[in-house]
Amino acid sequence: MNRRLIFLAIIGLFIFQACEKDEVDPGNGGGEETTINWALAADSSSSSFIYSYWNPAGAYFYKNNLNNPEFTYWPQAHALDVAIDAYERTGDNLYFTTIDDWYEGVKAKNGNTFLNVFYDDMEWNALAMLRAYNATNQERYKTAAISVWEDIKTGWNDNAGGGISWKKDQPYSKNACSNGPACILAARLYQQFGDEANKEWALDIYGWEKENLFNPASGAVYDNINTRTGETQMAWIFTYNQGTFLGSALELYNITGEKAYLNDAQKAADYTLNTLVNSGDRLLKDEGDDDGGLFKGIFVRYFTQLILHPDLSDGTRNRYLQFLKYNAEKLWQEGTDKNKLLYGTYWKNKPGSTIDLSTQTSGATLIEAVALLEAEGLINP
Repeated sequence: MNRRLIFLAIIGLFIFQACEKDEVDPGNGGGEETTINWALAADSSSSSFIYSYWNPAGAYFYKNNLNNPEFTYWPQAHALDVAIDAYERTGDNLYFTTIDDWYEGVKAKNGNTFLNVFYDDMEWNALAMLRAYNATNQERYKTAAISVWEDIKTGWNDNAGGGISWKKDQPYSKNACSNGPACILAARLYQQFGDEANKEWALDIYGWEKENLFNPASGAVYDNINTRTGETQMAWIFTYNQGTFLGSALELYNITGEKAYLNDAQKAADYTLNTLVNSGDRLLKDEGDDDGGLFKGIFVRYFTQLILHPDLSDGTRNRYLQFLKYNAEKLWQEGTDKNKLLYGTYWKNKPGSTIDLSTQTSGATLIEAVALLEAEGLINP
């Protein structure tokens, strides 16, 4: 208990330093403008995230901040991504140890394998493990990511003309969440290791998703197509599918240099900013907790990569920066429980006392994202 009190006191100091006030800005209508040191905010956010959610004995992330030991496979990948973000930013051993231990812990809890019945779940973990390899140079992460990719490729079938299935026992369900991340993974494997077959996989997966689940007029990414009924689920449009579609388009732009891919990425981003926000506000909408709690964080991860791309026009980059910065400021200033450093499902509202791993991961991802943009000189501290 004393360790916890000491930790919270240290976090409280971080928060105080991160939220120091500027003097009144005369151009702000006489109001007071808050300057946030995003590096310090990320220090407190990510270290608290590890402290509150990491199970050191089991070497995996708890289901919630109350140490619920129930294991959920796919959020482990995104929680690992936060640890990698923090490690790449700081070099702190806290994050290296988490990354190092994650491999054996998550593998053991998943039945001593990284394979799974859900293709999208495997894709998230393969992407995170490839990042872990690049951050730590541990060959086991590279080997695992490539092994999982080999299994993911078995999800491609001729239903709806191609595409990766959502689940191994549902070959008729072709989903955005199982194709966007697969394209990103294939493209990154190609760029890093040079296997031409992976380039072709990336192009084919992207081409299928664009043809079947993307609205080029609006930029919307539809959730899935059910080949048993022939129905495309157009009513379900989620931030994470927008994020992985724009992320895959960006990867293919990097590979090919074809401007159409960059245009697709911007269309998907603009649809999100214009439509998947709270009515009358510029805040990403509440998509619930559990699985939905992770959706915004996934969008933020790939949206941030788009912002960082040097070929984005200055005007578009500034517009995207203002949007992301606004969301981060609302979360940090209004939506964070500063005593426990918890985030809720809607970034403007204080959370309750019990927050699941998915929801907390999204908030932590956002804070790390703006800290990265600050470090790149795109956001002023």
